[in-house]
Amino acid sequence: MLSLQAGAVQAGLLGPLLGLMQPQLENRLARECQAWAGGGSEELRRSLEQPCRQLAGPTSRCLIEETERSGRSFAVMQDLLRGQLGNDSTVVIKRCAARLLGLAPDSLKDVPLEELSKRFRKDPALTGAL
Repeated sequence: MLSLQAGAVQAGLLGPLLGLMQPQLENRLARECQAWAGGGSEELRRSLEQPCRQLAGPTSRCLIEETERSGRSFAVMQDLLRGQLGNDSTVVIKRCAARLLGLAPDSLKDVPLEELSKRFRKDPALTGAL
């Protein structure tokens, strides 16, 4: 019972903090999108600025919502502070990717992030679904 109360307090306190971090997360996602999709071409990277910015908004909201839904807010905050991608952050990313693709939340849980990244690179139509 005590652990359930602690989880509720944690979620109640960290949700607004995650919301405050959304603009920074959105900017980071937009930059990462440009770097990832632009490859080594500066011209392509610049042309992707607006599409990546448009993708970053819903993606950042999804990541924050899935962080709260999954009850992993505290661990994800720790990952953010360390600047690392831990197990909890990986779970949230996979849940969000599944949600944005219209899949069940846990449908990508057994797929390594590296594999998801490779598939997105091979099939640009997947990115359009987001």
